Amino acid sequence: MSAETAILVAVALPLAGVLPILLFRRMPNLREAATLITGLLLLLVVISLLPVILDGGRPEIELLQILPGLALAFQVEPLGLLFALVASSLWIVTSLYSIGYMRAHAEKDQTRFYICFAIAIAASIGVAFARNLLTLFTFYELLTLSTYPLVTHHRTPKAMKAGRVYLGILLSTSVIFLLLAIISTWVLTGTLEFRPGGILDGHASEGVLMVLLALFVFGTGKAAVMPFHRWLPAAMVAPTPVSALLHAVAVVKAGVFTVMKILVYIFGIDLLTQTRASVWLMYVAGATVLLASLVALTKDNLKARLAYSTISQLSYIVLGAALATPWSVMGGSMHIAMHAFGKITLFFCAGAIYITAHKTEISDMRGIGRTMPITLFAFFIGSLSVIGLPPMGGSWSKWYLALGAADAQQFVFIAVLMISSLLNVAYLMPVVARGFFLPADSKGATSKFKEAPLLCLLPLCFTAAACVALFFFADELYRLILPITGIEGVG
Repeated sequence: MSAETAILVAVALPLAGVLPILLFRRMPNLREAATLITGLLLLLVVISLLPVILDGGRPEIELLQILPGLALAFQVEPLGLLFALVASSLWIVTSLYSIGYMRAHAEKDQTRFYICFAIAIAASIGVAFARNLLTLFTFYELLTLSTYPLVTHHRTPKAMKAGRVYLGILLSTSVIFLLLAIISTWVLTGTLEFRPGGILDGHASEGVLMVLLALFVFGTGKAAVMPFHRWLPAAMVAPTPVSALLHAVAVVKAGVFTVMKILVYIFGIDLLTQTRASVWLMYVAGATVLLASLVALTKDNLKARLAYSTISQLSYIVLGAALATPWSVMGGSMHIAMHAFGKITLFFCAGAIYITAHKTEISDMRGIGRTMPITLFAFFIGSLSVIGLPPMGGSWSKWYLALGAADAQQFVFIAVLMISSLLNVAYLMPVVARGFFLPADSKGATSKFKEAPLLCLLPLCFTAAACVALFFFADELYRLILPITGIEGVG
């Protein structure tokens, strides 16, 4: 199979998987086998593109010519392949976890869940492989629409209200801001193509660039940059596998990937450095990092705390893009993968605690580590990666972000990263300490070992192990991302 064919297959496979999922809707084992087989095939197809990209290839294919110079088209480059690898690998893991969770919790409408999940993955691959802003916008909107039924899965008044917030913020920001930014880019440059070094140099003044950057960043509501972040904690009413999809596999990663790709391939890091058009964004991202962490400290509900943690961690990636140095782009891009595995581990653990011990509030989790030691140890590993301590993968992305801040002579953001890591400790480690070192509440206390169902337990163990593996195999990510930094010789 040629690389061009592999691109089409990667986008189409999850959509093709919808048919057997629907046909086997009354046979859960076959329905879920179809999901897993489709996920495995997708991962193999995406991996098949890796040697081509590492060798410098940039395969592309055009689907539909809309206007001269404007087409629905795909191209695979390092940043997009990184996102596709994260989404396709975690789809398999999340699907396994979903089987255990949905069955243990006797969730209704499971077929609809797996169908919408598959469409969301197809949209994510479309975003990852988009050759231009038009293609990216098309699949970005498909991702919003396909995940709405997942957010409102329970159909309760609370879920429907959360869905309205979710859809309202994401659609309004993309239509009002992002679409306007795309049209403005077309008017200014006559193209929407992603190009190394960007396309805006010489086409706009510094003031126009700052306004355009604001439209792009705030129009990408999935990046959850404050003040357009409320949809993310609101969506926590959804089942835990949906939370994993939102926070690690597809939705928020599509947001920060979009911001990084636009700053690298539409603006260009050299232009941003020369004009200082992104300095304001550094401060907005830094403020989001710290403020969201402070809000996380106040949340007793575990999923709510993790949601605000995600808002904070996403702005690490936005900060890396805004700093616009080779090292910051490296750190921000690596953080897409590092945060994905760390945060999905934490959400898997939260879901495992809920379906096993029926606890959602941190204050009720005294002694939970004595009955669920594997789950809470995995939570500990995921926490260390999110905090950024070795030997966890998250330590590398934070290290490169700090180097990027120093390279840009924006030393205040080194302090932001350090303070943020301390805040990470403050809102994550009490969960572990309470679970392992405090006695269980006398009411309902038990010393009996009881972990979540195996299909929930195995995925969280895998992702926790991946947090460690990413520390030792970070060189592979480094090699993949290096070309987009513009400094081929650095090593």
